[in-house]
Amino acid sequence: MEIPERLLRGICWLWNVAGIECDTRLATTGVDWPRRRSISTDLSSIPSTMNKAVPRRRWGIAILLGFGVLVNYFDRVNLSVSRDALHDAFGMSTVAFGFLLSAYNWTYAALQLPSGLLLDRFGVRRVGIISTIIWSVASFGAAISTGIGSLFGARFLLGIGEAPTFPGNAKAVGYWFPKQERSLATAIFDSMAKFSSAIGVPILGMLLLHFGWRWNFAATGIISLVYFALFYAYYKNPSQDERLSEAEREYIRVGGAQPEDQARAAAGAPLGYLLVQPKVLGLAMGFGSYNYSFYLLLTWLPAYLSSELHVDLMHSVLYTSVPWLVATATDLIVGGWLVDALIQRGWNAVRVRQSVLIGGTALGLGILGAAYARTPERAVFWISVSLGGLSAASPVGWSIPSLIAPKESVGTVGGILNLCNQLAGIAAPIATGFIVSGTKSFSWAFIAAAVFLAIGIVGYIFLLGNMEPIAEPGEARD
Repeated sequence: MEIPERLLRGICWLWNVAGIECDTRLATTGVDWPRRRSISTDLSSIPSTMNKAVPRRRWGIAILLGFGVLVNYFDRVNLSVSRDALHDAFGMSTVAFGFLLSAYNWTYAALQLPSGLLLDRFGVRRVGIISTIIWSVASFGAAISTGIGSLFGARFLLGIGEAPTFPGNAKAVGYWFPKQERSLATAIFDSMAKFSSAIGVPILGMLLLHFGWRWNFAATGIISLVYFALFYAYYKNPSQDERLSEAEREYIRVGGAQPEDQARAAAGAPLGYLLVQPKVLGLAMGFGSYNYSFYLLLTWLPAYLSSELHVDLMHSVLYTSVPWLVATATDLIVGGWLVDALIQRGWNAVRVRQSVLIGGTALGLGILGAAYARTPERAVFWISVSLGGLSAASPVGWSIPSLIAPKESVGTVGGILNLCNQLAGIAAPIATGFIVSGTKSFSWAFIAAAVFLAIGIVGYIFLLGNMEPIAEPGEARD
């Protein structure tokens, strides 16, 4: 039956609004209509039957990377859970504890650019093995600390060991995943940063109550050794993995995965070239603002609930878990699954990523609600809104280095991104300590975080823009 031309035009208009190219001339012949312009020609050449039949070893890699991040963040939250116990053991003011909370970030931030360069030069596997050993030693070092000085030393060493984690994961995802699966793969490891707080705070809180603070750190050391064994046995790049089937290898390649180039890996794009790229600067600004709020809540949320809202330790542990569970869900469902699903269904990839990245960060401004909350329930609600929005944006942000970086430079772009993250992560606990000490309230600390988020949104809109790939050094650009 012939479809009326006016009806065809109306249908095409709706498809075009959704970001899908429609041609009424093709529609009348029944050929390839509608065509999805947001999916590359390489992806559209993959038969649908191949998508269903291809093995899924790559998802095992994503889960492995997620487990590593889970362990990383157990290491980070155990200190905030142990605040009162450490005060009793060693005696620390609020300001001193703020410095201790941020100590990890000092070495972590200092090594972001070097670790990115090392990842691009020596690869994810070699750097990952060495870094995991270092952070395992640091966890056991904290467990046997005899004073504030040795605790600071253990936190410095932890920052050294964990510095390559996120840039390395971004690089690994770029190798292992086609573009249309990259948001979910990124969300799998990024969501563990939130889930670790949801389950880590109650688990480590119970360990603290029953066995003392030293077992918090010893437990993370044991789990770190388990991850080391798994990573050593399992992780390789696709070109080196003999257990990767040819069908999956081809599916990854055709889908637009970052190519492995050993010759180019020896150099990569120059650091100075990447540092002046507006897209890199916009991404770094936006993610730095995200990490300020993230670290404020990661390090101070238990103390906020107990000191400002007078919630006891047991209930503080339970209240703290709620926002992190919300954050885990939005990270995986919105920032991961939904973004990939919309792109695979033909929605414009840039618009989808922009909407989630900017919209999620805007929801982060919900932290202002916590500034004026007077009950634990209301505080937890607004903090959940804020963390939920920021967590939806987070995997999109971490997928961008593998989308915009020149060849074999994903680690370096990820290092630049995470350097700005960790500068914000250093500032948040210290600034919050001073603000709370000076005002006797967390309200102004939350307002300061909202100001940083507004600056980050400006960076996403005006500098990151359309997320087009950065030109290779030396290439002419129109």
